[in-house]
Amino acid sequence: MSRRAAHWLLTAALLALSALFVAWFHDDRHRVAALLVFALPPLLMAMGAVRSARARFWAGVFALGWFSHGIMAAWSAPGVRGLAWLELLLALLVVALVSGHGVAARFGKRRAPR
Repeated sequence: MSRRAAHWLLTAALLALSALFVAWFHDDRHRVAALLVFALPPLLMAMGAVRSARARFWAGVFALGWFSHGIMAAWSAPGVRGLAWLELLLALLVVALVSGHGVAARFGKRRAPR
């Protein structure tokens, strides 16, 4: 996969994560706070993911927290288990897209020196 395609797919995954959080917390008692904490960060990172390496880095860092939140919610709240699994899978996708090219460069086949 090209870097550009990975960046656009990362943008789509971050937008999907933001939409997931909007749907998840739409009837929460503290809706505004939940949306500011959960939905706004992936939305802001999605806006810069194509152009900014810094936004992609922070998306990877935040994805570790989203992964942990998804595990915790899937384990402790049976009513939102489906949403939690979707959050977990999207967080894993974000981590894979952010780190994929670096891992391939580090562990890929080495070219013979000329």
